[in-house]
Amino acid sequence: MKLQQQWFETFFRGPAVDFWTRAMTPAFTLADVDFLEKTFDVKPGARLLDVPCGNGRHSIELARRGYRVTGIDLSDEFLAAARAELDADWRKGDMRALQLEPSTFDDAFCFGNSFGYLDHAVAAAFLSALAGALKPGAKLVIETGVTAESILPTLVQKRWHRFGDLIILSENRYDPWESCLKIDYTFVRDGTVETRPAASYVFTAAELRRMFDTAGFDTLSFHGSVTGEPYQLGSQRLVIIAQRR
Repeated sequence: MKLQQQWFETFFRGPAVDFWTRAMTPAFTLADVDFLEKTFDVKPGARLLDVPCGNGRHSIELARRGYRVTGIDLSDEFLAAARAELDADWRKGDMRALQLEPSTFDDAFCFGNSFGYLDHAVAAAFLSALAGALKPGAKLVIETGVTAESILPTLVQKRWHRFGDLIILSENRYDPWESCLKIDYTFVRDGTVETRPAASYVFTAAELRRMFDTAGFDTLSFHGSVTGEPYQLGSQRLVIIAQRR
């Protein structure tokens, strides 16, 4: 499959990597991993797939708990950070064109907003690739903040963020024709200003459930966060738990 060049191929470097690394605190990571471990309900030694893995924060914690992890990401900087923390199965790869051993993994997860980077056709291909890599009965957990019921009721045009010496402005505009959220991120640090475009496709929760079904998964539940409350209109995140048929 020929891949059209997308913004995320070059976005995650320099200040963007620093931004996401600082924003995702150790407390967030521990809460996520506690939820994943409880949801997967597998024993240490199980093979877990993390895609895209970013700097490997989830996989590193899971490895510390005895699981065998494989992390896949496009960003050289994120992968370098992961390798500096743990000697594991880190792979440079594109979630749009996964090449994975069939029926290999006991469970898989995709956290952050990465699923929204994919349009409908590519997202469907991503789910199908995961289904092929998972053993029958394996769990898949996807977390996203750009489901329609989450992002659209509370969408603001501009937001400022600050993490130490790094200041970030995100400017949002919604394209209803493509159901796509266009975002310009401006990074300000040490007198240097740089703006990078980003985008996320917006799906309804029901649309995602149908996509999971087509790919070979049974959707087990929707949650509004890793604390386990039900997903509803206005929930900041959607956490989907599905099982490979």
